[in-house]
Amino acid sequence: MKQVKIAGQVVPAIGIGTWHMGDRPAQRETEIAAIQAGISAGARVIDTAEMYGSGRAETLVGAALQPFSRQQLFLISKVLPENASRQRMEASLDASLQRLQTDYLDLYLYHWRGDVPLAETVAELQRLQTTGKIRAWGVSNFDVADLRELWQLPGGDQAAANEDLYHLGSRGLDYAVLPWQTEHDLPLIAYSPIAQGDAWGQQLTTNDTVKQIALTHQATVYQVLLAWVIRQPQVLAIPQTSSVAHMEQNLAAGDLILSPKELAALDQQYPRPTHKERLDII
Repeated sequence: MKQVKIAGQVVPAIGIGTWHMGDRPAQRETEIAAIQAGISAGARVIDTAEMYGSGRAETLVGAALQPFSRQQLFLISKVLPENASRQRMEASLDASLQRLQTDYLDLYLYHWRGDVPLAETVAELQRLQTTGKIRAWGVSNFDVADLRELWQLPGGDQAAANEDLYHLGSRGLDYAVLPWQTEHDLPLIAYSPIAQGDAWGQQLTTNDTVKQIALTHQATVYQVLLAWVIRQPQVLAIPQTSSVAHMEQNLAAGDLILSPKELAALDQQYPRPTHKERLDII
């Protein structure tokens, strides 16, 4: 399985996303089972946020992780912009830790930019790192201008990752963000790497080229989409599913390597952008 290095730890390049999880009480046991199946199949990274279900996703994750050794997992959560201040961040972090039933996060991300000065947010993230409540910190939904500003701040270049929307049908990061992050050795965490199962209208799973590549590899179309996302170094994908079978298939995509010819064929179907595209925030 392909691996990436993030915040000093080497982890499989496919983790577990939890956006939308915890919203439906009737699905609780199914969602817990899916997370646990992913970990049993080799996932180490679990990504969540205080925003997801107003904390319900964190509570779900906390329950799902109980049978496993905390030290073997890489747990990510995110702070909302309105809580990213000197006055509010630690209380927000403590609430997340309580819901997650842990005393530390491996990575704490600033979910997206708000009104709090970036310098204040970075300073507080650095301070919290010294407390041991977070092992590392990073950002989310930052574009190149944001990243450049971050890098100019004291300690800003200590960010461990940037999490952004990235999939075959949404390649805006390929224009400038990914090249910048590669140049500065900043890993990318790709959310919604299978485009929410075509919920956003790109029709990736019905594309003939994607289907043919899947057939060639005896893989699913989702596995092809995930293999495309992690095709380059230092990109970690965090697909979300409430299905045990799909979760196991997602993790197996870490072993799928697309050929240069196949990558070129996908590029023809979904070209690399030649101009800056709108930044979506989730």
